[in-house]
Amino acid sequence: MPSQSRWQSEKTGWTPPPQLTAFIHMLSFHTWRFVASRSQSRIHSFFQVVRFFSVSQRSLFCSTTMAETQSGTQTPISGASTPVPRGKAVNNKPPKKEVKILMLHGYTQSGPLFRAKTRAVEKLLVKALAPRNLIPSLIYPTAPNRLYPRDIPGYQPSSDNEGREDEEIDSWAWFRKDEATGSYRLVQQGMLQLASAIEETGGGIEGVIGFSQGGCVASILAAALEGFRQPAEEHKEWVESIRAANGRQPLKFWVSYSGFWAVDQYLSGWLYQPKVKTPSLHYFGGLDTVVDESRSQGLVERSEGAVKVVHPGGHYVPVSKEWVVPLAGFVLQSLTEAPREDEKL
Repeated sequence: MPSQSRWQSEKTGWTPPPQLTAFIHMLSFHTWRFVASRSQSRIHSFFQVVRFFSVSQRSLFCSTTMAETQSGTQTPISGASTPVPRGKAVNNKPPKKEVKILMLHGYTQSGPLFRAKTRAVEKLLVKALAPRNLIPSLIYPTAPNRLYPRDIPGYQPSSDNEGREDEEIDSWAWFRKDEATGSYRLVQQGMLQLASAIEETGGGIEGVIGFSQGGCVASILAAALEGFRQPAEEHKEWVESIRAANGRQPLKFWVSYSGFWAVDQYLSGWLYQPKVKTPSLHYFGGLDTVVDESRSQGLVERSEGAVKVVHPGGHYVPVSKEWVVPLAGFVLQSLTEAPREDEKL
């Protein structure tokens, strides 16, 4: 049997206003700024409060509508000039808007694999943005630099895998790090691949979400699209390609899951000075043993006004609802804020 509030909604035809649903996600996001670093019990309590608030508000509105229907009267909504005539539906929803978001996989992964691992995030994000008539379109490009078994961390040659060091596998990288010098190789190839992916979608990318090495690349992309930055000579070609592909518009947000800052001196010199201004959200895994916390914290410190969330897991993208809520609230806030004039090209 449906709940009382659900029954009332079906009986009266009332649906929760988009503003109310959006407010719940915004409330969740802003509260996360204070509770993300608290104990797990407090986090659980927080979500109980949010759910209670959502149900209570819906029940209140439904009850009011029931009372008005039974009495045959209608009370004008505060701020409205005239009551809505009974039997006539008024569509005040804004037109639907596509929101293009790049999804960048980590080292050794591919676009299709990353999508398979984050489908739950995609579904919850679609559901969260629907009340505002925002339709997220997630694009999963694959990096251009192929990896071989010998390139995979932890690979050890043995008699069992002899001769397989050069076997082609579905593993890719956006760039490679020279362990001797600390410099990054193949950056241009990776970024030109992103320029092509953006161009194929018709431009207009508004956000990027990256995992691990993809989180690092997300910061590179966000900074490169901030038009006031002057890239080093060796990076000018791909920066110009990226900017042209996106219609010379900056991103509205970027998100890093277990990401890290680019230590290459030829990149960091112009990428992070001054700090990346595009709004950013950073997820840390409390048990992450792949990316050291100091590397992820370094990215936070190079991002202006960054928001940090710590989940209790390891090196992965948390896909449960409680960890997607802050993402949805952050994305919604970033999309509805006024554009930043200082970042236009």
